[in-house]
Amino acid sequence: MQAVLYISHGSRVEKARQEATTFLQTVSERVKAPLQEICFLELAEPDIAKGVSNLVNKGATKIAMIPVLLLSAGHYYKDIPNEIKKAKQQYPSVTFTYGEPIGVQDKVIDILVERILEKKVAPLSNASILLVGRGSYMPESARAIEEIARRLKNKIEVCDVRVCYLAACEPSFPDAIEASVNEDWSQIYVVPYLWFTGLLMRSVQDKINQLERADQEIIICDYLNDHPYMIEALTDRVHEALALNNEHVLIK
Repeated sequence: MQAVLYISHGSRVEKARQEATTFLQTVSERVKAPLQEICFLELAEPDIAKGVSNLVNKGATKIAMIPVLLLSAGHYYKDIPNEIKKAKQQYPSVTFTYGEPIGVQDKVIDILVERILEKKVAPLSNASILLVGRGSYMPESARAIEEIARRLKNKIEVCDVRVCYLAACEPSFPDAIEASVNEDWSQIYVVPYLWFTGLLMRSVQDKINQLERADQEIIICDYLNDHPYMIEALTDRVHEALALNNEHVLIK
């Protein structure tokens, strides 16, 4: 019996866990698989091992493992595959397939444009956009954020779009926002490239609160969350994983 296991990142923040769960329940309603479960990489329960066991106990013989991740990084290349290998050792008769993260997609970049425009503060000619990525030690993650920034600049009329990160990469968000403030842009749009809320979003807001000036607008935009394009993008990834043929099975 075919099953789907959604693997979200997890958070200590209850609102973040609830956002992820609600989002994934919406996606699951669009997926025609008889068994579907939600689990978390860390900081929340159930974990991946429990998610797999729940599905196997319900009769799953094929499980599509769906990373609820924006970009390819350490979790995608190391942590989740390690858990799949453990699951395969425990359940050798079960077939596991592995989906892909969302990646760089124009429809997701369109959400960023919408998040900027929905603030109802028209970008001025002397405005800067600071795209805030989570950050990773994997270089391709930083390259993806740079590409997203490039495409975002093509979609919205501002003279400056730059990137920064909340961990692992440079420039850091605190350094980048301070530099932008000191450059005297009339407006600074802070655009988080994050799926759900959490401690990282709180750290962004806390830093901005320290820097606000009467003569300069710092406009923090909403994260991606449950935008219909995100629901569509993850649903597509699930369908792709379900369609994988045997030669693409992660572990046979």
